[in-house]
Amino acid sequence: MEKALTLEDYRQQFSESAGYLDFARIGPLSTVVAEQKVANVDRLKTAGPAVLEYLDNLVDKARATTSTLLDAKTHEVAFVGSTSHGMFAAAQALSPQPGTVLVPRNDFPANTYPWIRAAERGGLAVRWIDGPVTAESVRDALDSSVKAVAVSAVDAGTGFLAPLARIKEVIGADRILAVDAVQAFGAVPFDVEAADILAAGGQKWLRAGWGAAALLVRDRVADKLLPGLGGWSGVVDPIGPGELPHPTLPGALAHTVTNPDSIAVASYGAAVDLVIATGLKEINAAIRGNLDSLLEAVLKAGGETRNPSPQSGIATFRMPDIDPAELFARLENAGIHSTRRGDWIRLSPHATTSQASVDMLADTLASLGLARSH
Repeated sequence: MEKALTLEDYRQQFSESAGYLDFARIGPLSTVVAEQKVANVDRLKTAGPAVLEYLDNLVDKARATTSTLLDAKTHEVAFVGSTSHGMFAAAQALSPQPGTVLVPRNDFPANTYPWIRAAERGGLAVRWIDGPVTAESVRDALDSSVKAVAVSAVDAGTGFLAPLARIKEVIGADRILAVDAVQAFGAVPFDVEAADILAAGGQKWLRAGWGAAALLVRDRVADKLLPGLGGWSGVVDPIGPGELPHPTLPGALAHTVTNPDSIAVASYGAAVDLVIATGLKEINAAIRGNLDSLLEAVLKAGGETRNPSPQSGIATFRMPDIDPAELFARLENAGIHSTRRGDWIRLSPHATTSQASVDMLADTLASLGLARSH
């Protein structure tokens, strides 16, 4: 997608139902992504060298455009199957060695289990820190044993946007900052240049569907990493002669297990193109405006809100004297799709969220108030 798009052009690409407020879970696809998926699956009916070359070219294009959005060199970006895959690659790339990694205790499991499993096999020992993860909380936990910090760019439960640049400044160039960016990439400006290693799947805010995630490995940390999950796709001339293992490829490809799903990667690239053509800041401004409108409806109905980082697009709320499970069920019955996290309901709208969605939430919460008064 070469030409610039207006925000209205962007909105016209999507058709999710009114009441859908759960983009932190899964983002409905754009028309261009959906049509490309179908067309590429159809191409595979014939297969052949020409089809494979066509799909390989789409992967190369996706790598180039994704590196632009990540402020990275093209060879610093590769594709893996998921955010979890990317974080496991990061954890294994730092194993085995003595030392510790700082990990938020209550982070989404995609950023906890990779480090737990690596530690079980002789990798960095996990030292838990409490969220929200700030530069100060990281500084308080630092000592000479700390080799890395692993954090989500946006906390999936609260919407807190981590100050990555300040965290990187605190830990310094000799320590590695590994970032799970799936709750930010494609919708939320964040300190991407601070990340030494980053993984971001496409199924949430980017709206590319499942099956592909960008893996970023900066040149500045390459000599500190081993190809812990590096398979045949990460070595030079993998089926050629020579002593095994073959030399590793430069850049992020060294940390890949196998070739990616080219159709999923092509979809990822098409979604990135859509973001670049529209403008990340423009998309985020629309998200913030929609979230503000939803939270105004909650406050008007007498609810309590938490919105630590408005730009993240994620906020939570609860209603006094209403059981969270009952509230969540009532919202679902009214056609409002959200996520329940403990006592709080998580709202995560996108730039395409309609006024009808805001009205649905306001009407549903108002009906709860009327029910309590009778």
